[in-house]
Amino acid sequence: MSAPPSGGGTPIENRRQLIEYFAAGNKPRAAWRLGTEHEKFGFDKKTLKPLPYDGERGVRAMLDGMTRFGWEPVTEGNNTIALLRGKASITLEPGGQFELSGAPLETVHETAEENAQHLREVKEVANEIGAGYIGLGFAPEWKREDIHWMPKGRYKIMREYMPKKGKLGLDMMLRTCTVQTNLDFESEADMVKKFRVSLALQPLATALFANSPFVEGKPVPYKSYRSHIWTDTDPDRCGMLPFVFEDGFGFERYADYMLGVPMYFVYRDGKYIDASGQDFKDFLKGRLPARPGELPSINDWADHITTAFPEVRLKRYIEMRGADSGPYPALNALPALWVGLLYDQTALDAAWDLVKDWTVEDHDYLRSHTPRAGLATRFQGRPLSDLGREVVEIAHAGLRARNRLDAHGNDETIYLAPLDRAVASGLALADELLEKWRGEWGGAFAPLFRDYAY
Repeated sequence: MSAPPSGGGTPIENRRQLIEYFAAGNKPRAAWRLGTEHEKFGFDKKTLKPLPYDGERGVRAMLDGMTRFGWEPVTEGNNTIALLRGKASITLEPGGQFELSGAPLETVHETAEENAQHLREVKEVANEIGAGYIGLGFAPEWKREDIHWMPKGRYKIMREYMPKKGKLGLDMMLRTCTVQTNLDFESEADMVKKFRVSLALQPLATALFANSPFVEGKPVPYKSYRSHIWTDTDPDRCGMLPFVFEDGFGFERYADYMLGVPMYFVYRDGKYIDASGQDFKDFLKGRLPARPGELPSINDWADHITTAFPEVRLKRYIEMRGADSGPYPALNALPALWVGLLYDQTALDAAWDLVKDWTVEDHDYLRSHTPRAGLATRFQGRPLSDLGREVVEIAHAGLRARNRLDAHGNDETIYLAPLDRAVASGLALADELLEKWRGEWGGAFAPLFRDYAY
């Protein structure tokens, strides 16, 4: 959500360019890569409170400290708001959540090393300033007013607009963290099949990675409260996209969807111009109230695409967006799951066979129930963990077929271990945290920050 904006670019002269933008993502199989993004909460080790932007124990100090590792700062006004190193970036979510957007890599082994290196670097700098970082889907104790807004123009616009569309949008911005995987496609038909499979199974991913059972110091009836938040954020730009399963879905239909998503902003000369609620179709006609008489560029379209937040999102690759952030093994398990399911044709076909007959009602049922019940959700007469077992086994087969080995001769299936345990037990990280909170932690949260920080 928070990558530096594009601005400028080739003028849009016809609607076809909007569709071709997505089609330009087609890549031969040899060029397929995976990208992993993960967010984490920073906290003051003494107070267990969120980090402000400024101050010796703040987010700016973290960003400045990270430059020793070759990260180059990106500024907005006088503030550093992101870091770049090669094809990877570190960005800030609205409440200061630290996000690594990893480089496009060939194997899950490389992703695991990238995540490990990043966490080592973060820990070194954080230790020096008395901070820590933890991967959870939702901040377990903090209230909205406890959290400091980051100095980014995009977030000011969203902060003012979000409450007009839903009750929980500000919580999404300030108090959630996710991990997501970005994958390539070969053709429009390949994109369609991958989109449908991953969208159908996104609620299962929510259940497998559920890691947010606390709100403001108390347990709530949700295994993934982060996932629930998206159901009351903004109906114009969130959800399960039922049209994806309809005949005729492709790049053009997704472009039509994005044309119907109200705008947030236009980026010009290093500044965000408020266009919240305005219509990109009017922009194409030179009638955008925020920029009267001006036509958009293809980079304006690229920026606009980032302002929709469905469970699966299309750019020039496909983003899997349904999982809570978590500990280091979970950050590697998510790409392993989706690469196993989507990058081997036999596995993709097998996954499609599992979901191809599901109805719109089935998709809606899973989306609404899995945030609460997780792997215990009853679906088609059995617990969701049973479906999970089948899906994870397909992912194992897909990764075995890829046969990408590390220096020790291990294939990528080693990263599925957390999911193997989850489907065998029917329990996710949220269940583990709840058991400890009610038991050995005695209802306290200090042990959570102590034992689960990176």
